[in-house]
Amino acid sequence: MIVRYVERIVSRRRQAKWQAQTARTEEGKKNMQIRRATPTDIPGLNRCLSQVLEVHAQGRPDLFRSGTRKYTDDELRQIVADDARPVFVAVDPDAKPGDILGYGFCVVQDFTGSNNMQPIKTLYIDDICVDVAARRRGIATAIYQHIIEFAREGSFHNVTLNVWECNPGARAFYEKMGMGVQKTCMEQVL
Repeated sequence: MIVRYVERIVSRRRQAKWQAQTARTEEGKKNMQIRRATPTDIPGLNRCLSQVLEVHAQGRPDLFRSGTRKYTDDELRQIVADDARPVFVAVDPDAKPGDILGYGFCVVQDFTGSNNMQPIKTLYIDDICVDVAARRRGIATAIYQHIIEFAREGSFHNVTLNVWECNPGARAFYEKMGMGVQKTCMEQVL
């Protein structure tokens, strides 16, 4: 009898937690748009890119340098203008320009002229990041789903990405989204 009582309490707490999280997620999505990045988004892109870099630098200091930048502002301007490298941003429509909630950097990989590969197009996700202040509101899921829809509408065969072993949260997120292992990259540090 006590066990059933405890199970009911635990079940109610889980349900309440899930409902609260769902409400936060839905509220966050109501106040959010996902669109192609523009040059005015570069300050927000830089802020989020630095957050990702620090995660990688902490996990693999032998490869990544803390406090550096992945792209210069000029490189970012070129990337956001390039249809072969679409960048999507999640924004609050009421926020000031350049203030993004998160992003998804992508690269179009076209194998239609390949000698040994099937003639397909792949959309490679180079990076997804949600600003630390905006996490746990369903934004990464919304960005990912937007990228998947973009790929479907563009008749891509698949969507791929790489995930660093030092970022198990990212791996769990992508697995939750339905991604599976396509290939494994291995290394031997000398």
